[in-house]
Amino acid sequence: MRYTKKGELYSSLEAYSKTKAYPFHMPGHKRNSGLLGSALPYDIDITEISGFDDLHSAKGILKNVQEKAQRLYRSERSYILVNGSTCGILAAISSVVHRGDCVIAARNCHKAVYNACFLSELDVRFIFPDTNELGICASITPQSVFRALEDCPNAKAVILTSPTYEGVISDIKAIADICHAHGAPLIVDSAHGAHLPFFSFGKPGEPVTNGADIVISSLHKTLPSLTQTAVAHVNGGLVDHERFEKYLGFFETSSPSYVLMASIDACFDFLSGIEEMFSQYENRLRAFYESVKALEKLNVLRGDAHGWYAFDKGKLVISTGGTSITGVQLMERLRLEYGLELEMAYPMYALAMTSVCDTDEGLSRLSKALCEIDKTLKRTSGSTFPPKLPRPIRLCMTNAELDALPKTQLTRELAEGGGFVSRSCIFAYPPGIPIVTPGEIVSTEEFEYIEALKRCGVRVEAI
Repeated sequence: MRYTKKGELYSSLEAYSKTKAYPFHMPGHKRNSGLLGSALPYDIDITEISGFDDLHSAKGILKNVQEKAQRLYRSERSYILVNGSTCGILAAISSVVHRGDCVIAARNCHKAVYNACFLSELDVRFIFPDTNELGICASITPQSVFRALEDCPNAKAVILTSPTYEGVISDIKAIADICHAHGAPLIVDSAHGAHLPFFSFGKPGEPVTNGADIVISSLHKTLPSLTQTAVAHVNGGLVDHERFEKYLGFFETSSPSYVLMASIDACFDFLSGIEEMFSQYENRLRAFYESVKALEKLNVLRGDAHGWYAFDKGKLVISTGGTSITGVQLMERLRLEYGLELEMAYPMYALAMTSVCDTDEGLSRLSKALCEIDKTLKRTSGSTFPPKLPRPIRLCMTNAELDALPKTQLTRELAEGGGFVSRSCIFAYPPGIPIVTPGEIVSTEEFEYIEALKRCGVRVEAI
């Protein structure tokens, strides 16, 4: 089966590109494919000209695209995003707080959440999820959210990630009920969950219809849409829609790409009436999980053995714990020996992301490669990598106080082994979850954790 629909916006752009209209407007390439060739879509790359609407005040064709999202996800209001989930997260948090407010956030949130909190100088109270033996964060429990709200009853929002990078899903309905009983909106970074409403393996924790007030999803991560495309959904009476739109106008480009928006429109058309394709995708995954049962050293996680609320089985988490190979080394072998490029790797596991667009052949190649590599490995006891990150000590410092810290302090003190206040966010990328945030004391244990990541080949950054 081949999907051929292009979407209303793409078709309109394509038709417009065939007219004799001359572009005395940006972009600077002037749609001159005769000069520049057709390898890139110059012909349909336009600006906000007559008949093509304005993303920041959508009343026509772009409004139609957003209404498609509302119908598909059953949201009250949906907004298409071309600055990725990041701009949606920044707008979501900014729209429900004022400077200096208290918010509750899961510690394993993406750095975009921390950036939003930094911009508004928020008092952040963290919920620390449990981690398993591989260092993967578990579901955020309703009980932990309740305790956090009882400890901080004036919290203006609760922010968490579900599903996580590794596919761990939290009980959004129960958490949303607790948040609403305390008058706090629930913001869910569901960047990796745009496919959940259409995917039986992930529906139990689908956030839009389970009570979350603002949900941000990256379409490009798990659905057929171009990189940098996302969607934000707003529900309920705890979020001021006009305020959200105002802040979205602050953080999203004023020159959105029509090529990206056309891919969003086509993606939504793709999602209309394709139950059969998702059924085939799920059968493909079942066959994969069945084929890797023969693994003796490596292990592909299924989620049920870890006590998580739910698990997105489209995320193939391959454990290397107890073997003679690290996750980073496994990822390299799959790339170099089998031509398979995984999403990311950590010391104790590697992650392969799948989607409805995967093929039988692709998943078969991965399972065969894992089985072949498995035969070459040895079992080991114990691990030299500490899976549990020690809880940091946070100092209450304003942005001005942090900015006043010496810029050389981070590099100098890291080389000496910790014991200082970080003025930067230190994180492994991917997945972009901070190990240390600005204003926290970097202990010797955290320094050793960071060094262990680097020794295993994980990229660590400080911003």
